Amino acid sequence: MRLPRLVLASASPRRTEILTRLGIAHEVFPASIDETERPGEAPLPHVERLAVEKADAVALVRPDRWVLAGDTVVILDGKVLGKPRDQAHAVEILMGLSGREHHVASALALRAPREQGKGLWSGVEVTSVTFRAFDRGLAEGYAATGEPLDKAGAYGIQGAGAALVEKVEGDYSGVVGLPVSLLVRLMGKAGIPYRFSVPDPITRTRSPARSSEPPGGARP
Repeated sequence: MRLPRLVLASASPRRTEILTRLGIAHEVFPASIDETERPGEAPLPHVERLAVEKADAVALVRPDRWVLAGDTVVILDGKVLGKPRDQAHAVEILMGLSGREHHVASALALRAPREQGKGLWSGVEVTSVTFRAFDRGLAEGYAATGEPLDKAGAYGIQGAGAALVEKVEGDYSGVVGLPVSLLVRLMGKAGIPYRFSVPDPITRTRSPARSSEPPGGARP
């Protein structure tokens, strides 16, 4: 059974790009929820709860579709680093990460359509990221690009922020925002294991006597 067209409860272009590369048809329907941490809530339960709440919120509007939601947080010393308030705050976050290891926790929640019982499968993938040591000038230069301002932990590993990274241990796609390994596991639990999409073969007929193609069949 192939995964039917689903609804992605996120406006993240990085998540939709990953799904597109996997050949998973989807539409985008961002969820709007309160993402405030609850008192005493640990980072991993926090990020998984947000993914589930986003899936639930969109499922209320699109009960006829499979819904996939995700959330990603950066964790340093057991505390969640959110998005920077401004450029100066981004610099402070980056300097706190300089030369250190931190963790990126990405949660996914996959909810079935109502007609299939509204089953829910969720989980969290944790990836370790180590930044190389850098000075404030480099942090200020990166913050000035604007790239860190809408990202948890004040960096985007898929962009210029990759220049800050020394080592990644775990699922790189989880740092980007949609851990493929976790997605495949959740799909399997839901009874829709991932299958590669193979394009239909194209059959061409031609008369060798009239062919003007160069050797190998290549076309300009």
